[in-house]
Formats: sequence, C-alpha cells, structure tokens
Amino acid sequence: MSEELLSVEDLRVEFRRRGTEPFAAVDGVSFRLTPGHTLGIVGESGSGKSVTSLAIMRLLSGRNTRVQGKVLFEGSDLLTLSRPAMRDKRGRDLAMIFQDPLSSLNPVVSIGIQVAEVLIRHRGMKRSAALRESADLLDQVGIPDPNRRLKEYPHQLSGGLRQRALITMALACRPRLLIADEPTTALDVTIQAQILSLLRSLVQDHGTALIMITHDLGVVAGLCDEVNVMYGGRIVERAGRHDLFSSPGHPYTHGLLRSIPRLDALEQRLTPIRGSVSDNIPWTSGCAFAPRCDREVAACRETTPQLEIAMERPAGHWLRCHHPVSADAPEVYADVAVLEQEIS
Repeated sequence: MSEELLSVEDLRVEFRRRGTEPFAAVDGVSFRLTPGHTLGIVGESGSGKSVTSLAIMRLLSGRNTRVQGKVLFEGSDLLTLSRPAMRDKRGRDLAMIFQDPLSSLNPVVSIGIQVAEVLIRHRGMKRSAALRESADLLDQVGIPDPNRRLKEYPHQLSGGLRQRALITMALACRPRLLIADEPTTALDVTIQAQILSLLRSLVQDHGTALIMITHDLGVVAGLCDEVNVMYGGRIVERAGRHDLFSSPGHPYTHGLLRSIPRLDALEQRLTPIRGSVSDNIPWTSGCAFAPRCDREVAACRETTPQLEIAMERPAGHWLRCHHPVSADAPEVYADVAVLEQEIS
C-alpha cells in the first residue's frame, strides 16, 4: 500500500443564517486516498459532494460558514494553514477542476494568460516561457492548434475545449491531488468519454491522486478504484467499484443503479427513487433516507445508523443502514465492464 496522501477525518461544514438553525451540508465525512488511486464521491445534487471538495480546497467563504474536522495532506492539516501557505499549495500541490468551465474562466482574459498565470505564480517562469509551456500543455490535453487557442477567449471555445482548458490550468504544475467536480456536466457523450480517458491517463502516467465527484454512477464505473455514496451530507456506502456495482447494499445505492438505462436490458422498466433529496429527516432522529426508502423499518426513524463494515460482503464494504439490501439479491451490474462499455 502506498503512503497515504490525503486523510479527511470527521469533516463537518455548517452554514449559518441569522434566526435559523445551522444547516450541516457535510456531516462527519471521513475517507483516505493514496497516490495513483481514484476515489469517487457519488450522490444527487444537494448531498454534500461539492461542499466537501470546496472545504478540502479551503474555498468556502468564512462568513456564516463553519468548517470542523481535519484535512491532512501529507500529514499537514490544510484547515489550520495560514492563507498564504494555502494559496501556495493550491495549484502547486492540489488543484480542482470546477463544474462549469464558462463561469470558472475569466471572460475578459485570454486562455493563454490564464494558463500562464499558474506557471508564473507557482513555478516562477517568465511570461514568454510560460506562454510556450502553456501551448505545450494545451496540446497535451488534445486541444487542436494550441498557439491560436492561446489568444482566444472562453466564449470562443466550445464546452469541451473550455473544460480541457480548465484541466490544463489544474495540471500545469502536476499536482499530487486533483479534485474533479462534475467535469463532464453538459458535455456530449463523445467529449465526455474523451475527458474521462484523459483523467484516467493522468492518474496512470503521473501517479496523481484523483477525487471524482459526480451524480452519475455510470461516470465512475471505468475510472474509480473506490466509491463513496453520499446522502444528506453523510457517506451511506463505501466499497470497491466492482463490489458496489455487483452487490449494492444501501437502498439508495441500489436505487441509483436501477435508474441507469441498460443496453443489455432494453425491455426492463427503470425504477426511479421516489421523492427528492429534500424529503429527509435529520440524521439525529434516524436515517435521512427513510422517507424515500422502500425498505424502511421502525428503527429507521428511531435510531441513527452508523457507518459499519458489512459482514456479509467482501472486505472493505461499509454500510450505514438498518435494513440493507441482501447480498443474495439479484445483481444489478454483475460485470462492471458492461457499464464501462455503455458509457465509453
């Protein structure tokens, strides 16, 4: 096992507003990541995925926001670093690909200047050398005619090219940790497959540790080594991807998988999860997913479930559930390769 690169311990993020109770968007999340591995964080919008990533990067506004816990990067707690020290680490040691490239890029600054700025700030390069390096980086991520693209502005690029430009900025200093927050949102399936292939090669070729955040389990099927499923700000299931896809234990995970169209079962009716992520109860009162769960029992609204090892499943499978789906239940995706082929 490689040396641990990132350790998130009991991370909690609360948003406060005068006259209301604090809202815990992230409620006691913990996970670990080693170099060269990919961790998937999956869940619906509002489950706390993006807030978790922003807390790790220290990009949440300090006003009306409270962040607790530990985020250990190579043994150093990022949450206790000074602002100048954290700015030095962002872009150099850890980087993030944001969800919407059009709003993440500066609309009045050319792509070349935006990429070169990272090289000038963190690698101390001269402007001319940084622009040459920027052209090489754009070429490496598959942007055609990179010298021309350097002079163009974000609105002149397609969605796929803007996303590649963001990836270029994130990888300019070859960070050891990369967080990708829904990097394929609003992209067509062809560009989506190219982006996922690019991220996969970065992990394999450079040993980068990757956190892949998405609402779509299909996206992580061919990319992640381990998957964390989040609901209501907490992790409800954790397992290796093959184990998770072949034998999901939490009813929420099971519902997400049953909602994915399958090419090998076109006659099979999709079964959506009823309700929405706002239809929940506080974790302090029981299981937040209980109002939407078809396997609800009395304990679900009386006792808070803990994240524990699933004894009937392979090692490394964790569940937060009073009445999980049986390990002997019909397989959802017995072979992850089937799903990998469907999304590629």
